[in-house]
Amino acid sequence: MPTPDDTHLYEDVLVSPMYLAGSNGTGTAGFAPVAHWPHHYLDEGPCQLVVTSPDQRIRIGWFGDDYELWKITAATDAVATPRWTATFNHVTPAEIVAGLTTALAHDYAQADAYNGQGRFLANPSYRWTDYVRPLTDAGWTRDSGAERGTVEIVAPDGQAGILIDSRPSGWDDETTTLWAGPPGWGTRAEAVFTERTPSHLIAATAAVMANSAPVIRERHQINQRMAHLVTLTPLTPASKTSETLGSRAPTPLDVRRTAVTQAVHRAARAPRTAADLRVMAAQSRTTGAVHNRPSTFAPAASAPPSSASAPRRSR
Repeated sequence: MPTPDDTHLYEDVLVSPMYLAGSNGTGTAGFAPVAHWPHHYLDEGPCQLVVTSPDQRIRIGWFGDDYELWKITAATDAVATPRWTATFNHVTPAEIVAGLTTALAHDYAQADAYNGQGRFLANPSYRWTDYVRPLTDAGWTRDSGAERGTVEIVAPDGQAGILIDSRPSGWDDETTTLWAGPPGWGTRAEAVFTERTPSHLIAATAAVMANSAPVIRERHQINQRMAHLVTLTPLTPASKTSETLGSRAPTPLDVRRTAVTQAVHRAARAPRTAADLRVMAAQSRTTGAVHNRPSTFAPAASAPPSSASAPRRSR
């Protein structure tokens, strides 16, 4: 039977800023914009699920036990070498991944209006300002201490940013990194994009980070080392809100707060789709199998990555 402390740990809370909320352990939010695309469940190998566009030019891979949890690519045809790649690590909130998958779903739906190829294959802008406009519009500022040949835009709280390496590089080099949180395996979220990633897709991902709206997590999902950097607001049921108000009549502000709380709670507890349930089932099966693997293949969620998969940068 759960103790009072256990119940407290599993309490739903609103977490802000969102970019420090970490992962909730599922990819539901990231896959939601492409829920109507074909799903391919893999029983072998580190990749557990691949969601593809109907023509398979866009691929969204979920690696449930790896440090790099998401790998997203786009190519000119189903068997071509990816034109660009985006990876998101295990700390990155799936809501940030949804910024990219939402833009991809829109681009794919509008492909016929963009020379039949799709804007998701467009050449990136040569102006780095196009990558970061959602952030600068939200008050993020340039860090004057960035290395020569790089540009870094940092959030007002100093706990998130985007680093653009403008030095000469190959087409497949990783040149843009969105980051959030202090350096460390369990605290630093990273989204990394290769050279030819279209600028508007990076900007769409950055726009989610710039959004001030909180996200829902259970208390135990917040890394202890992040607790002092985030604001946690309990999601209070309407009945408890009424008790708090006591006998006085609710003010218009009370009414608005209650309505927002109820709406957010409903969204978080909405019934999952069959695809979501299959993702969770695949995670469960893989997690069970992982316990029988050699220690060198332990899931990223329970052990630091090897040097080959360590975080790329720290500030």
